[in-house]
Amino acid sequence: MQSDSTLRITDLREEDSAEYKIRFRTDQTTWEPTFPGTTLTVTGLQVKVTPATVTEGQKVTLTCSTTCTLGNNPTYVWYKNGHVTNQSTSLFLNPVSSEDAGRYSCAVEGHEDLHSAEETLTVTYGPKNTSVSVSPSGEIVEGSSVTLTCSSDANPPVDKYTWYKKNVTSPKASGQSYNITNIISEDRGEYYCEAQNGRGSMNSTALMIIVAGKPTSFVTAAVGSIVVVLVLILCLSGFMWFRKKASKSTSDTRDTSENVQGDSSPVYDNISGMAMTSTAAQTESTDNQDYVHYASVHFSGSKNQEVPLYSTVQLPQPQIQDEDVQYAAVKFSRPSAATR
Repeated sequence: MQSDSTLRITDLREEDSAEYKIRFRTDQTTWEPTFPGTTLTVTGLQVKVTPATVTEGQKVTLTCSTTCTLGNNPTYVWYKNGHVTNQSTSLFLNPVSSEDAGRYSCAVEGHEDLHSAEETLTVTYGPKNTSVSVSPSGEIVEGSSVTLTCSSDANPPVDKYTWYKKNVTSPKASGQSYNITNIISEDRGEYYCEAQNGRGSMNSTALMIIVAGKPTSFVTAAVGSIVVVLVLILCLSGFMWFRKKASKSTSDTRDTSENVQGDSSPVYDNISGMAMTSTAAQTESTDNQDYVHYASVHFSGSKNQEVPLYSTVQLPQPQIQDEDVQYAAVKFSRPSAATR
């Protein structure tokens, strides 16, 4: 009896690579060929970068290769960092730049789901975008400290920083940061840094440092005097306001006391804004007599209204304000008999 046997492998993988043989078995016997089996080699696509490490400005070639026969001039789809970037048999970068660095893979057009392994393209370059920053920013007060920091993009990273002051030949310092303590007016000027690595060097743009002098003692004293004057003005204003309010309150109390006075005996009262004085002393000066006034006081409920009552009032000197006049409030109790 004669028959055929077929083995079909789908979704082929590299681990399917092996030597395959056929064995024939019946109920009575088993037959196995003595000649070699069929060898199956499974391989994937592979990206080759020539050269593997390239300096910016040079050229580089990326090829997608396989040991399998794919027909004449197959088209490859190229991926950079997982995104489609080109479709061609080979990828040429001339000249290469730092932006071309990344991870590359390829696939055969029509079989985009079968990517090759990623290969990294490394591009080396000298320092770029070198700049200087300052802290604190703005005008620097004499006697304080300031820190200058240099930054630069480079591959390999910058391995040497040097600081210079414009119009000064010798370098001021080295290192990524330059700290100036107890700064003085002579430190003002333009500063820049130089960044270096194995591929080159680059200077930053100059940064101007402005140093302001310390405030003089005269200015400090003037500021202190102004503050003291302002405080005194505020205190005096508050004092006058409270004094005026207290005077108004005393006047209101006097008016209220006069309204509630009842029947009482005649009372004589001599009121002076300063001290009690005699009638003879009041007449010594003609100027003082101009400010002497008399008032007739009548009590509505008095039984002896036929006798008028007088009160001598001496006002204070003209230079004293109205608010300084002293008032006396007198409350009368109702006696059993009128007295003088």
